[in-house]
Amino acid sequence: MLTKDESGMLMENIPFRRRVKVSICGWVTYVFNEPPETPGHPSRYRWAQTAQQNPEMAAMQLQSQVVMDGAVQAEGIDPTDGDSTIDDAALQSSVEAVINKLV
Repeated sequence: MLTKDESGMLMENIPFRRRVKVSICGWVTYVFNEPPETPGHPSRYRWAQTAQQNPEMAAMQLQSQVVMDGAVQAEGIDPTDGDSTIDDAALQSSVEAVINKLV
């Protein structure tokens, strides 16, 4: 479990934000390709359009909430760059969980 100080540092960490941004872009691609009749698609599609137009802003808006996700909290911090040690697949799941709570 991350300490509050570690969580705060990760909320401002640029390498972590880049990884969150790429995860958001992966989610956007998925939503753009899902069938329109999928339950909840219209709201996810609108959010995806906004995120696609400015993925950096979307990553900045989500970064704090992603840090507080249980899977991210369970991982450590890489001392060389302050990024989370969570693997990419688990981070993708965390980002998607946070987005799905919002839309």
